[in-house]
Amino acid sequence: MPEQKLENKTVAFLVTDGFEQVELTQPWDAIKNAGATVKLVSIESGKVQGVHHDEQGDQFEVNAVVGDVSASDFDALVLPGGVFNPDALRMNEEAVDFVRDFFKQHKPVAAICHGPWTLIEAGVVEGRRVTSWPSLRTDLRNAGATWVDEECVCDQGLVTSRNPDDLPAFCEKAIEEIAEGKHAAQVP
Repeated sequence: MPEQKLENKTVAFLVTDGFEQVELTQPWDAIKNAGATVKLVSIESGKVQGVHHDEQGDQFEVNAVVGDVSASDFDALVLPGGVFNPDALRMNEEAVDFVRDFFKQHKPVAAICHGPWTLIEAGVVEGRRVTSWPSLRTDLRNAGATWVDEECVCDQGLVTSRNPDDLPAFCEKAIEEIAEGKHAAQVP
């Protein structure tokens, strides 16, 4: 049995339709296998639609609607990418507030690929060292972040990675940061 580093931790995965499926499923399985309780949070109840790049993937049952939960209910947050998913999330005020509150509470956040778009909208990347899908580089720099082209970057509890190829490093670092818990410097 794998080491239960995340026993008694609850982790939110925030997505809506159009998320890159493997960027949900691989971290979900890794974090769950490390002992955490995982919850799928979205902007509406029901099911959300995953994608495999530009092809339809599977549907996943939503555990909680973002307007009905709080960052206080969780120990950490994961933001999978996909193009449509973070673009829709950053236009939803409740989702943006939910993300921002993890930073206010100094809790670990992990975002991959296009996931950092929601971080930009939440106003939490200024002064942070991050990575992402390359097309977000200018957006992140304009928001005050230092963007780097690296497999996985961790800046005071904020874990970012570029794409699905980086998932092994992303999952490992996310688990490490969630196990460490709150980071005093993890602020909005």
